Amino acid sequence: MPLSWLDKFVKRIDKVTELTGKTIMWFTLVMVIVSFLIVVLRYGFNLGWIAMQESVLYFHGFVFMLGAAYTLKADGHVRVDIFYQKFSQKNQAFVDLFGTLFLLFPVCFAIAFLSWDYVAASWHIMEKSGEAGGLPLVYLSKSLLILLAVTLSLQGLAEVGRNLIVIYQVKGNG
Repeated sequence: MPLSWLDKFVKRIDKVTELTGKTIMWFTLVMVIVSFLIVVLRYGFNLGWIAMQESVLYFHGFVFMLGAAYTLKADGHVRVDIFYQKFSQKNQAFVDLFGTLFLLFPVCFAIAFLSWDYVAASWHIMEKSGEAGGLPLVYLSKSLLILLAVTLSLQGLAEVGRNLIVIYQVKGNG
């Protein structure tokens, strides 16, 4: 099979994305538990820590920024498919390929390019929370912007490969 190398490439990226998705699942669980603890400690014992509250924001950022690639893999992003659903598998692959090449990749590039200096400046000063008792890891949180672009781009490469396989293996003209 001439496209077996491409299939292996797609499967490797998919494995990385699946691992990221499983990690996010645990982050979500931790985020819920910490949120519950914040409420119990605050309203039950009149205690509170800024670091706990900020940790929920960090986990939230991880879930959304790293979850975008997993959602792309699972085909879970919102789409208006009035016409798409009636297309053949091959034509759907062409539409998906076009969307990945001309929408996803430019957006990922823009996110990475436009956030690079912002993230680099945060790393340069090892940016910390502005709140007393806050987490000293703001630069890590800002790095999620770059990770979003990287993980989405990697999964986009897998989607390009998956669509090329469909285009070249489906018989007929559409």
